[in-house]
Amino acid sequence: MHALTAADRPWAAGAVLLAGRGPVIAVAEAAGWAVRYCAYDPETDAGVELPPDARVPATVDTPFDLASLTKLFTSVAAVQQIERGTLGMDARVGDYLPDFHAAAAHGITVRQLLTHTSGLRPELPFHDCPDDATRLALLRAEAPTGQPGRYRYSDLNMLLLQSVLERITGRSLDVLVQEGITRPLGMTSTAFGPCRGAAATEDQRRPWAKADRGMLRGVVHDENAWALGGVAGHAGLFSTAPDLAVFCRALLAGGSYGPARILGPDFVELLLTPPGLGFAVDQPWFMGELAGDGAAGHTGFTGTSLVLDPRTDTFLVLLANTVHPRRRPPDSGPRARLATRLARAVI
Repeated sequence: MHALTAADRPWAAGAVLLAGRGPVIAVAEAAGWAVRYCAYDPETDAGVELPPDARVPATVDTPFDLASLTKLFTSVAAVQQIERGTLGMDARVGDYLPDFHAAAAHGITVRQLLTHTSGLRPELPFHDCPDDATRLALLRAEAPTGQPGRYRYSDLNMLLLQSVLERITGRSLDVLVQEGITRPLGMTSTAFGPCRGAAATEDQRRPWAKADRGMLRGVVHDENAWALGGVAGHAGLFSTAPDLAVFCRALLAGGSYGPARILGPDFVELLLTPPGLGFAVDQPWFMGELAGDGAAGHTGFTGTSLVLDPRTDTFLVLLANTVHPRRRPPDSGPRARLATRLARAVI
């Protein structure tokens, strides 16, 4: 773990690793700094370090910006509505959102949103829009640019799914996540931001970023989620490793944790069965040797990842701020190596 956060240019300024099998937490360890830098200096291509006494060490209970791990919660919220019969897996988005004309005209389905097979492009520049009405108009007018049915990862899938969920329930996504997932499971440290005490992310400035916001801490890193008010289907949640362990345990136990049930076993199976609904399945590039027999999980741009292995009843949570003090080309090698070590330990 300390190798991830050591050296002048570490993989992450700070990181938290939590791994378990069944009800047992086998490893819970933190290393490095939740806040190490006050800025990024483009001239030296290095972070401007805080004085040692001003830095904030990472602890096992440090909240991190989950980035795209948020998509897992949006997906669970959707499958909850499928279980209740209020949402159809193969229903067309236009049946719920007739005013989203492009999605309706192209027959995009709920299943395509959950499996990233709608053909929608990866993102839209909501961060450059002057107001919410313009952002909504962009999403309503967005038609697929890729071949429907072929995998193409897109934040827009989860934003459309968010719109569907909010339309059919009359509740906002943050309320759906809280009432349907985090509150029943006792995940008291998991919520959409702002989040006090969170690990810092980026000195967010152009040209390396899409907005000029300065050093970020406790507010969502993703520029589009920020433009959308911090609550978005693709990003915006903050959480801790112990909270995410509860989430993992609930799914591995068929949807229940203690007296709480968030999904029935058949619907957990639906969520995790290849190709996965929101979850990626058997992806060695970040799951290492855990991949291959039904392991499911996801990564987040800020340095986060989560893997569940139903076959061995194990899970791995890695929270890190790899974008502190600024974003770099993604490197999932450490994620894969840690997952491989867990896989070998279980075997």
